[in-house]
Amino acid sequence: MENELSERSVSIDILINFDEKKKLDYSLADELETRERAQVREYVQNILRKRSYLDFLIGEFSSVAVEEMKPGLKNILRLAVYDLLFMDSTPDYAAINEAVEVAKRKLGSKTGDLVNAIMRNLQRDRDNLPKPAFKDRNKLVATTFSHPEWMVARWRKRFGEREAFKLMQANNSRPHYYVRVNTLRTKPKNFELRMEKMDIPFQPSDWLPYYYKIDSVQPFISKGLLEKGICLVQDIAAGFAPTILDPQPGEKVFDLCAAPGTKSIMMADLMQAEGEITSVDISPERLQKLAESALNYQAENIKIRGGDVREVSIGLADAVLLDAPCTGTGVLSKRADLRWQRDEEGLQNAVELQEELLEEAANMVKRGGRLVYSTCSLEPEENMEQITKFLDKYDNFELEILEDYLPEEVLAEDKLSYQTYPHTHGCDGHFGVLLKRVK
Repeated sequence: MENELSERSVSIDILINFDEKKKLDYSLADELETRERAQVREYVQNILRKRSYLDFLIGEFSSVAVEEMKPGLKNILRLAVYDLLFMDSTPDYAAINEAVEVAKRKLGSKTGDLVNAIMRNLQRDRDNLPKPAFKDRNKLVATTFSHPEWMVARWRKRFGEREAFKLMQANNSRPHYYVRVNTLRTKPKNFELRMEKMDIPFQPSDWLPYYYKIDSVQPFISKGLLEKGICLVQDIAAGFAPTILDPQPGEKVFDLCAAPGTKSIMMADLMQAEGEITSVDISPERLQKLAESALNYQAENIKIRGGDVREVSIGLADAVLLDAPCTGTGVLSKRADLRWQRDEEGLQNAVELQEELLEEAANMVKRGGRLVYSTCSLEPEENMEQITKFLDKYDNFELEILEDYLPEEVLAEDKLSYQTYPHTHGCDGHFGVLLKRVK
């Protein structure tokens, strides 16, 4: 019980920190055991996936408006309601009693009494819970599916309501995971045998070689397969950008905005570690992790370069990958926190930054060379509209057909771009194009 209490307590601390600083800091769980840290991540992400709905229920059973609650009380209740309604393994009494104990310890006995009263009221009516009933359709949908209203309004208008519902349901579901075997370290057949011996269920992908769909990344972490560089966790859609860039052994390649580096490592594998990859990123901390990963994965042709892509001087390359910073609306099942960190102003800022980065990336491509622009966004302004603007401005690049690289179901009708959607393709939402410098 003490371990469970510590998991809940740390989860609440992380959620409070997120509310106050808009930053998700899992280092608060560093002192817990591996299994406990995994449970903390599960709590935090699932509560963020259901946050608006949890707040609605709290408001229905509380004498204090949710908007008036401080982050401490709010997140104790969010976790308690989630425990009570969605964690089958947690008995009702445990969900309530532990929430009360955490509240007393963190906020005092009176707050503990308030938590007890709210949770007992909710428990009594759990078989007949109130449903959101707002006249404003966007608010109703946003509360039901726990997405921000601005995002709901955009998606309802763009996809239609039924399709938008499916997308948001996918974002609120347990995400799919993939691992890619590192052929610099082992052969795919040996990797499959290793997974079988470890009793890890896996399914080879039909879309790209060396990718396996898995239920959980935890066995790979606990057995040290990531640390040893045997495989890397990478959504299959994230592998599309390196695939269409098609880096060859002996080429000079730039990976811009590269950290944490899974695309750099994949490209090193595709190049059989021959040639040169310069991985550029503005974050020293993330570059340090990339450098450590490159060592683990035997990606010896990766060179690390710190700095802003718009300011570094690294010459020209045969192939350049710009996986641009974006709103991340395609990865909300794995990063539920992003939906609460993004707004329309942030979308516009991302578009402006992407435009600057794309122009700089283009200047790094030698004549006859290749440029891939990719995002993990679903928003047209960050994707094809960005490319259309670029091509209207510059006549020395042309879009290349992608049908020789990727499965037809992820390609646009004209085969000049790819776009995946979580609810349609069972993977993260990614966009990308391949541009060739023709003069």
